[in-house]
Amino acid sequence: MEKHGVYLGPRLRRLRRDLGLTQAEMAGDLDISPSYIALMEGNQRPVTAETLLRLAKAYKIDFSDFANDAGPDLVTRLQGVVRDPILSDVDFGSLEIADVAHSFPAFAEAMLRLHTAYKEGQFALADKRQYSSNGEGAGPGDPITAVRSFLSARRNFFPVLDAASEKLSARITEKGGLSAYLETRHNLKVRRLPAEVMVGSLRRLDWHRKELLLSEALDQSSLNFQIALQLAYLELEPEIQSAVDEGNFDTPNAVRLAHRAIAAYSAAAIVMPYAAFAKAVESRRYDVEVLSRQFSVSFEQTAHRLTTLQKPGQERIPFFFIKVDVAGNISKRLNSGAFPFARHGGGCPLWTVHQVFATPRRVVTQWMELPDGQRFFSIARTVHAGGGSYGVSSVERAIAIVCEAQYADRLVYSRNHPQADAPTPIGIACQLCHRAGCTSRSEPPIGRQLLPDNYRRTEAPFGFSDA
Repeated sequence: MEKHGVYLGPRLRRLRRDLGLTQAEMAGDLDISPSYIALMEGNQRPVTAETLLRLAKAYKIDFSDFANDAGPDLVTRLQGVVRDPILSDVDFGSLEIADVAHSFPAFAEAMLRLHTAYKEGQFALADKRQYSSNGEGAGPGDPITAVRSFLSARRNFFPVLDAASEKLSARITEKGGLSAYLETRHNLKVRRLPAEVMVGSLRRLDWHRKELLLSEALDQSSLNFQIALQLAYLELEPEIQSAVDEGNFDTPNAVRLAHRAIAAYSAAAIVMPYAAFAKAVESRRYDVEVLSRQFSVSFEQTAHRLTTLQKPGQERIPFFFIKVDVAGNISKRLNSGAFPFARHGGGCPLWTVHQVFATPRRVVTQWMELPDGQRFFSIARTVHAGGGSYGVSSVERAIAIVCEAQYADRLVYSRNHPQADAPTPIGIACQLCHRAGCTSRSEPPIGRQLLPDNYRRTEAPFGFSDA
């Protein structure tokens, strides 16, 4: 051993990673080259007695234990994994487990991560089911989740409603606008009242007086939308109900939420009819602010409508839409593309949708890259709701629309973008993101082992093994 040494590559690699060191840092501690560390870890060079002595001196370890044992902790953890009921029909010998731990520590670590992620998922599912059985509205019985899944499965596109809304929009234009059509067709006059008189309502239909009452706190785009929404309820109810029935919802709350979402979809299609809006979208290169002025709608309404343009033969860019408050609570999430945030949330603090509160009403664009290499382009801005008169409460939220990188050159926002060659590295959520060097991390990822900080404290809040 003194002359030739022994091959302990996997054990040396595990020691280095458990200490939280890079190959260069360990090489500096041992006064050898980083390339030699790499060769020893790859079992292309033996670990000599001199190197073992340097290891023992530098890191205060018992090199006899290091040389003779790959790590009892790893073996013990693997033994715990193979006792899981899901593997009850697979026979594992103690020597097999030890061989895997000693000879293939990276594969063993991969197994441990997968098992940890699996258990975390099982616990989360059990919690959701328990929460739902207690009548608290989460899990399979959660109406919001049910409606979001319903919309996502249809890519937030309802062709029958778009067609019916477009015809209704043409009739409205012929009669001189929303208010004129409402009075001519339904004998209902639009009347605006002070917010205090409306007592918390934005819109109320008064059949007795033949009036549609609207709060004076509404701006023009919100006023138009509320009139269009009332017309959708009055004239498109069969189509709306048919779309809702497709969802086969199992709770009254889910039915009501779906009905509300589909009615709002119809209202947007009335004020932004498909053919005209889809044409404008391309000619204006998806400039949300220009489009909102052209159709007398809000920035949010325009962004929302962009997620619905998937008519066969007239498809436009598939977008993901999210709306969050300053605390990160998601109040709306829609998807017509393939953005993974649609399923897993959207809590990465490096995404500018969480930062635009510092620059209200200013459009902020961003190139983003996920750990797997997928790239996306984001357009984010704050939007305002409520207010409109003294004493009426208001709230500021942030919205973002995101598309895949392949579509970005069709957006006015991507032209000469300074970040095009250096996208922001983001993750879906801290629990699912395995970027080791992220200093914005709020918690370690599922399935990774934390490193001790006895010898090294990483810049990131949590140091974890890269194997």
